[in-house]
Amino acid sequence: MIKSPSTSITANLDLLATWRVYYQLTKPKVILLLLLTAIVGMCLATPSAPPLDLVLIASFGIGLMASAGAVFNHCIDHNIDCKMARTKRRPIPQGKVSLKRAQQFGWLLAIVGMAVLWWLVNPLTAVLTLISMLGYAVVYTMWLKRATPQNIVIGGIAGAAPPLLGWTAITGQFDGNALLLVMIIFTWTPPHFWALAIDRYDDYKKTGLPMLPVTHGIEFTKTMILLYTVLLMAVGLLPYLMGMSGWLYFIGSSLLNWGFFYVAWQLKYTPEKRSPMAVFKYSIYHLMILFIILLLDHYMVG
Repeated sequence: MIKSPSTSITANLDLLATWRVYYQLTKPKVILLLLLTAIVGMCLATPSAPPLDLVLIASFGIGLMASAGAVFNHCIDHNIDCKMARTKRRPIPQGKVSLKRAQQFGWLLAIVGMAVLWWLVNPLTAVLTLISMLGYAVVYTMWLKRATPQNIVIGGIAGAAPPLLGWTAITGQFDGNALLLVMIIFTWTPPHFWALAIDRYDDYKKTGLPMLPVTHGIEFTKTMILLYTVLLMAVGLLPYLMGMSGWLYFIGSSLLNWGFFYVAWQLKYTPEKRSPMAVFKYSIYHLMILFIILLLDHYMVG
């Protein structure tokens, strides 16, 4: 039986829609930002350019494992997601993919990613990436998120790991400079997420999750955001003070960190309706540009 052109087109569109659903499960925008920090870690691990094939393979493996963590997050949180305006349109709450199929997809990504890192990169990076994925998908999502308002502070270490993973992918060993990059993301994470939590206060209150704005109030959370931006300004200077980076990073990071402090100050003392999301959006560009500046400094100044 010969299929009509319209039937073939419909089948292709259905297949494309299905792949988009699975793609959405991986939280691609978040993964791309994490991969940027991992690649910068790879580049900073060596004075010259790292081998391109190793960068691509390591990025592929780290990306698969991080995507698996994102998929498991969707699976574990699907009952909460359906109650929140921000997340109720995710694939599982919308019924676009079953919980079982999503779990199978997550395991597939995790197994392939682990194999790639173990056999084609090095076992240390594979183990650290697995620990990071479990830290996010299990320790944070299943336990910390539901147990304490300090969930994002404690659990933030999992999301801060990519620069270390990139570094070990190239060198096969720990290094203090890589931990400096981890500290930057670790300090950046709470004000980034708390700003979103303020904006989605009603959603989090409805779910019963112990997010800081719900348990301690919005004003207290604004104060904590401001204090963490001050801490970030200090931590952000460490790569320069430790001789890891040069003047370009010092100037660029200082401007970015002062900008973060400024929007956090506005959120605390001259707030508008859009102020929480202004902080949240600024924080994303802040981290992205900060790591690009680190990369430029490494090759142009270092």
